[in-house]
Amino acid sequence: MTAADAPGVPLPTLRQAVPVWLRVAALSFGGPAGQIAVMHRLLVEERRWISERRFLHGLGFCTLLPGPEAQQLATYIGWLMHGPAGGLVAGGLFVLPGLLALMGLSWLYVLYGAVDWVEGLFFGLKAAVLAIVLHALWRLGGRALRGRADRLIAGAAFVAIFALAVPFPLVVVAAGILGLVLGRRPAPAPTPAEAADDEAGFLIGEAMLPREHAGPADSLRIGALWLAIWLLPVVALLVLPGPPPVFGQVAVFFAKMAVVTFGGAYAALAYVAQQAVEHYGWLRPGEMLDGLGLAETTPGPLIMVLQFVGFLAGYRAPGTLPPLLAGTLAGLLTTWVTFAPCFLWIFAGAPLIGRLRGSRLLAGALSAITAAVAGVILNLAVWFGLRTLFREVRTVPLGPLRLDLPVLGSLDPAALGLTLLAILAVFRLRLGALPTLALCAGAGMVLRLTGLA
Repeated sequence: MTAADAPGVPLPTLRQAVPVWLRVAALSFGGPAGQIAVMHRLLVEERRWISERRFLHGLGFCTLLPGPEAQQLATYIGWLMHGPAGGLVAGGLFVLPGLLALMGLSWLYVLYGAVDWVEGLFFGLKAAVLAIVLHALWRLGGRALRGRADRLIAGAAFVAIFALAVPFPLVVVAAGILGLVLGRRPAPAPTPAEAADDEAGFLIGEAMLPREHAGPADSLRIGALWLAIWLLPVVALLVLPGPPPVFGQVAVFFAKMAVVTFGGAYAALAYVAQQAVEHYGWLRPGEMLDGLGLAETTPGPLIMVLQFVGFLAGYRAPGTLPPLLAGTLAGLLTTWVTFAPCFLWIFAGAPLIGRLRGSRLLAGALSAITAAVAGVILNLAVWFGLRTLFREVRTVPLGPLRLDLPVLGSLDPAALGLTLLAILAVFRLRLGALPTLALCAGAGMVLRLTGLA
């Protein structure tokens, strides 16, 4: 049975699918949970393009991959429907609105960031972002830390990054290996929705997946092609004369990050922030929070904040180019090396998805990585919190440890008040990300314009 044989559901052409993918992209606020919920409502419940079971199977596959799982899930469903062209359209449109919106906001940031009302807006956004990160940590911890072993892995990941400066990629790899060796947890049982789903009337169901029968040779061929598409621009920037040196640094750094960004954007941001601020000098500490606040207000994957980092890197080291042009090109380069491998993982790995289902080894590795991610996000919350609430933070050596500690006299009362307001909005009033950001941004502008911050 093919997709075209699905009873009661017309087969849309790729052109007919484009408006739906644009709608998915335009509504994709609220992080991966919100984005996946939007896709489920539009594609499973309204359009009936894909069954509940196949949607959940695709989501499970995408959570095993580095990178933004929501964007990869869109790519996977597009690939199932229309092959590689459908995957490119679905995955590309998922990124495009956020790319354009964040690029425009980046221009405004560097051109008008010194204006009082703009400074106040970003002052409020920092407090809101801190509360959102804490909420993400609370939700992830409730799901991921199911026992003593998980809590130990999370604690070790936090200490490794916060106090020992172990690189984030090594933490992820170590957790995955530990999960492979020690985890061996049974594969998750089917959900009630999966068990009850008879797939009647869906365009794509369990028996309608001819593309998943492609062999390993096809996956290797497609993988080699997309590996070249992804990395050839990086190699060209490193060997060809002319481009500013920062372009090569940006390309190599974010290409490496694309391979290890398990667990979503929050898991990678602490490491990116530390490297961008302390090693490369691309940003100042508070600017990473500004970028995260901007990314929270735009549709698409939250990992798009990396475009803001690349933009500032190019803007501040433009070489012979005009700063805005250099920043724009560096931001686009960052987006390219971050998202191009997402198509590589899907196009090369999706035909093998059926073989991954039920693997106890992979389930154990993913469980350990998820626990480590909770510790990494705790580090992100501490790192952001120190730099939001205090005007001065010092690094204090303590034997082999290097601890970031606040100067207590530098506590910012206005920042503390805004942060408590944001925490109340997120945890108690249960406001979403956008209302919380708007509330705190408005409060921040009022405080700055009245001289109280």
